[in-house]
Amino acid sequence: NDDLRRGKPTNHKMFGEETAILAGDALLSFSFEHVAAATKNVSPDRVVRAIAELGSAVGAAGLVAGQIVDIESEGKQVTLEDLEYIHINKTSKLLEAAVVCGAIIGGADDESTERVRKYARCIGLL
Repeated sequence: NDDLRRGKPTNHKMFGEETAILAGDALLSFSFEHVAAATKNVSPDRVVRAIAELGSAVGAAGLVAGQIVDIESEGKQVTLEDLEYIHINKTSKLLEAAVVCGAIIGGADDESTERVRKYARCIGLL
């Protein structure tokens, strides 16, 4: 809900809250469309796994869950456990999705994929 980001008015200040929410919805939907349509020379199984990873990261058990706890925590003293939950389910999940999708699309085995997931989670917590 910041009014400014990088010194410029945020979308909800420039265009209204409803339009900003719809823009976010459109960008999120486009991410799935782009992965499905633009990924070339990769097995359909790997593309589906990447789409599932992306969906998990931004869905009810990922970004949405972290954002809900973040919103509910505003103005309150939060425990370290709650703060970690917020960061794992917001920042870390997005970083995980980026590196894990790259690993999946790039042909990494399951062990390597889980190693980069752990790496991204740690970076997200930093």
